[in-house]
Amino acid sequence: MVARHYRELVCWQLSNELKRRVYAFIAKPPASKDFEFCKQIRGSARGAPRTISEGFGRFRPPEFARYLEFARASLIETQNHLDDALDADYITTDLHHDLFKLANRAIGATTRLQQYLRTCKEPPRKAGERRTPGGNPEPRTENAQPRTRNREPRTKNREPRTKNPEPGTRNLEPRTKNPEPGTENER
Repeated sequence: MVARHYRELVCWQLSNELKRRVYAFIAKPPASKDFEFCKQIRGSARGAPRTISEGFGRFRPPEFARYLEFARASLIETQNHLDDALDADYITTDLHHDLFKLANRAIGATTRLQQYLRTCKEPPRKAGERRTPGGNPEPRTENAQPRTRNREPRTKNREPRTKNPEPGTRNLEPRTKNPEPGTENER
């Protein structure tokens, strides 16, 4: 089955459910009173579904797989915050177990999708298509004018280089033109 929208992906569905359940427990005391904790777990819980959806929008399997790496990291970070919540008595052991299990399911689904994407081949490029540094296809454009060569020969700088007496200081010697190449500057 081909997913036509990121919401159809099991890894996104599980990550989003984890995010919603995290939101529910940090909305109530005692967790709601720890602003720093709430900010951190909210950020990591949001990170996974957000990154999965962004990777889905990249349309290229290798790029999508890379985004799934970041999503897995966010899920693992959320598990760490769940451990912190249990240690601080913000959640019960049963709730911790349920949320940790949900996070493990999301990590597993993300990992399996990532493994699948790594076996996929890149779709063939269309004629004249090239890649931008980000990997997105970009059509080739024709230049308005044909390329021309510079007909003038290259010239060399005939003035010798002078060295600064110490690093970080300016050379105060005046520049003089040499009458012939290879002769020394005279003061």
